[in-house]
Amino acid sequence: MARIGTIAQVCKSKNAGPFHFTIDVVFEDPALFNLVKATGVLDAPLFARLYKVGIEQVQFTIYDAALAFKATVPRKIPAGDFGDTDVYGAQQHAPLLDVDIPINTLP
Repeated sequence: MARIGTIAQVCKSKNAGPFHFTIDVVFEDPALFNLVKATGVLDAPLFARLYKVGIEQVQFTIYDAALAFKATVPRKIPAGDFGDTDVYGAQQHAPLLDVDIPINTLP
């Protein structure tokens, strides 16, 4: 098993307007990207579970040319509204970092 936080080159989140945030998971090694993609772990149902939203609210895309996965999810509280603790959406990727991917990263 390998955690996303240790195998992805980039795992970040940012605002996608005031009502959504987007998460990017990017790999630098095409072989590793393809291994992760083949597991099917990174998908819309995973993001729906992690962020407690309906699967129909998750926009999930795999970008083969960029070796990346992207998910856009609705925010619980609009950016900058009373009670918002992450106005830039920059800390929303944290739940994804500990997701286990069933691959062997050792040579």
